[in-house]
Amino acid sequence: MPLVSKLFQPLSVRSLSLPNRLVLPAMVTRLSGEDGHVNDAIRARYVRYAKGGVGLIVVEAMAVHSAKSGPLLRISSDEFVPGLRDLVRRCKDAGSSQIVPQIIHFLKISRSGWRQTIDMLSPDELDEIVAGYTAAAERARECGFDGVELHMAHAYTLSSFLSRLNPRRDVYGGTLENRLRLPMRVLESVRNAVGADFAIGVRFLAEECIRNGYTVVDAAPMAIRFARAGADYLSLSAGGKFEDARVIPNEPLYPYTGYSGDRCMPGAQYPDGPHVAAAEAVRAAIGQAGLSTPVVAVGKINSRLHAESILERGQGDLIGMARALLADPDLPKKWLQGDDEKVVRCVYGNVCKALDESFRRVDCTLWPKRLGQAPESDDTIPPVWPENGAGLRAEYKDGRVILRWSAATDNEAIYGYELSRAEDGGVFTHIASVRSGSTRFEDARVIGASIYQYRVRAYDVAGNRGSPSEAVSVAVPTTSGRAEPLTKLRIVDPNRIDGCAQ
Repeated sequence: MPLVSKLFQPLSVRSLSLPNRLVLPAMVTRLSGEDGHVNDAIRARYVRYAKGGVGLIVVEAMAVHSAKSGPLLRISSDEFVPGLRDLVRRCKDAGSSQIVPQIIHFLKISRSGWRQTIDMLSPDELDEIVAGYTAAAERARECGFDGVELHMAHAYTLSSFLSRLNPRRDVYGGTLENRLRLPMRVLESVRNAVGADFAIGVRFLAEECIRNGYTVVDAAPMAIRFARAGADYLSLSAGGKFEDARVIPNEPLYPYTGYSGDRCMPGAQYPDGPHVAAAEAVRAAIGQAGLSTPVVAVGKINSRLHAESILERGQGDLIGMARALLADPDLPKKWLQGDDEKVVRCVYGNVCKALDESFRRVDCTLWPKRLGQAPESDDTIPPVWPENGAGLRAEYKDGRVILRWSAATDNEAIYGYELSRAEDGGVFTHIASVRSGSTRFEDARVIGASIYQYRVRAYDVAGNRGSPSEAVSVAVPTTSGRAEPLTKLRIVDPNRIDGCAQ
């Protein structure tokens, strides 16, 4: 039965008529060429999202100026309008999603390690930045987009002005009001240019996640200023700064390689929703100021129940899910129909992030190799195990549990396998997924004096889950501080928790 929940209540925000509260935040794909034009690969990627039913698609950052860069979409001149207009039309034809471009300005950087910083910019160059954003927003409206998102986050120009480490010594640096000056000029100029009936979103950081960087203490008043100036939604991110980026000889500095980069895209080692508290604080400050500007909460929100709880608790108004939607663009329509079990779940291994860092096409590691896109299927027949079952086997060796099983079969194709684990008789929870070509997994997150049970389940390209395998149990021994040989354990009956062979 379809679910009736706050997640699927429509929301109108100026020119945006969102069919649900799910947002695809801008996520670099590396699919465009260096010419900045929309191509077939870009069209296919975003049409796929539109088919899946996400409420708001924010197209990956596109430059408002002509500075040299790698593969990056552009909206810096009228030559890009036909391709962008066609992209909008195709997405509109594919579904009910609203679609906005994220527009960005960035500074120069070289392989030598040199990078331009905001204190090098002249007053005339600041005027050019304002003009570039304004013209790009006007083009976005001309292209048929439903609004525009101003990128003020991470390591880019406007974020560097907002930063607590802003080095300027004039009216654009120092105090919070001064640091807001250029971003506010951009927002106000864009609003004047696009008119009162066109939505403007602002993406900025709730926390810089660097030493001496700002936190929600500054982000909250920033949000209030943006809202009062006409921002129609605020999308909160974290980290992604140059200040702690890893230096690689002969490579340009990349802002997602340090701790702040980890915080920007929290991986499997982080708890779910590490940024939700910041979104809640910003949203509360907006409410206390008498405003109701919607806030997009983001950051490893990976289940319908978690997303729903954020909305119910007032921690956010919209739910941003980039990696989860990359893994399964059909997640919104599956949730809407109550088919949670059919969702191909992101494992937050951040292979997509690593691909971006190496300037390669950003795919999901769970996708079939060389497909270049999430698979599509309306199949309803689940995978099956061989006649004698999954044959799940487990052994403890060198501080980890090694799992092996027999391959399942499907009428179309096996997409992958999900591993679930229970600890000391607790509830089974999903711990990992592997692609169909593998029937092996190593669990290194185990501790001594504990008993673990495992199950494996196959899923196909439509997300249909087969029956769970029989459970196997492994008891992990307690080891002393001394280095001693670890013992292989025998598999025990799942109904018996009786230790191991030593």
